[in-house]
Amino acid sequence: MIEDRRYSLITPENRNTKIRTLEHQQISGYGVGIVYIENINYPLIPGNVVNAYTYDFPVRMAPVKNLTNDRLFNADQTIKDDIIEAARHMVEKEGVRAICSACGFFGNFHREVAAALDVPVAMSSLVQIPWIRALLKPGQKIGILTANGASINNELFRSCGIYNTDDIVFRGMENSREFSAVVMMTPCFDNEIARQKIVEAAIELAEENPDMGALLLECSDMPPYAADIQTAVQLSVFDFITLIKWLHSAVMQRPYSG
Repeated sequence: MIEDRRYSLITPENRNTKIRTLEHQQISGYGVGIVYIENINYPLIPGNVVNAYTYDFPVRMAPVKNLTNDRLFNADQTIKDDIIEAARHMVEKEGVRAICSACGFFGNFHREVAAALDVPVAMSSLVQIPWIRALLKPGQKIGILTANGASINNELFRSCGIYNTDDIVFRGMENSREFSAVVMMTPCFDNEIARQKIVEAAIELAEENPDMGALLLECSDMPPYAADIQTAVQLSVFDFITLIKWLHSAVMQRPYSG
């Protein structure tokens, strides 16, 4: 346990309890901390992981200094320490109780960040795959929509604790009209066209794989379209927001009364 960290809530029954805090902790009340790419330039609409309006609870966000899409997509090992530093600051100075990220390709560093911190860590939406797999019928596939299909590889999966990929199928959106703005760093895109293209990609993936039992959205920019995707494919849809809500509920338990 982290010394002096207090996980209980202040309620009318315990408001007179002595309370200690972590040394040098500056703020509090954040269950989940999110590290994100510092150098980006495209619209971040509601539903996006780094749009605060996405959540009905507070989240803390911190940039990883000098980080770019290219460095992250290519698993540049020189950024590992900067990721850990950004995450550790939120844990040790701001009282964050779990760490997540704002890009599935942070998963390349999941093992290292988890080993460095004393709180739950989920650096990629892909860490949900073992859980999703357990929910499905034997033989069903898990579909993945990703921002950059070229960066999906076995090293990324293994870092996220996934050693069998036989039941995984995926489609990249890096060449998709408008949605590719998240890869190409375009400061403006047509949101309706982006929505249409990602829904079409989900439908095509489902039609090509009729044994697909669930769909996972790798990219932190895809949750704004999750409901439309679900309507189109009629499957369970998992994304960064399902992950962050799960983390938050685990580290911010509230007492029941009745």
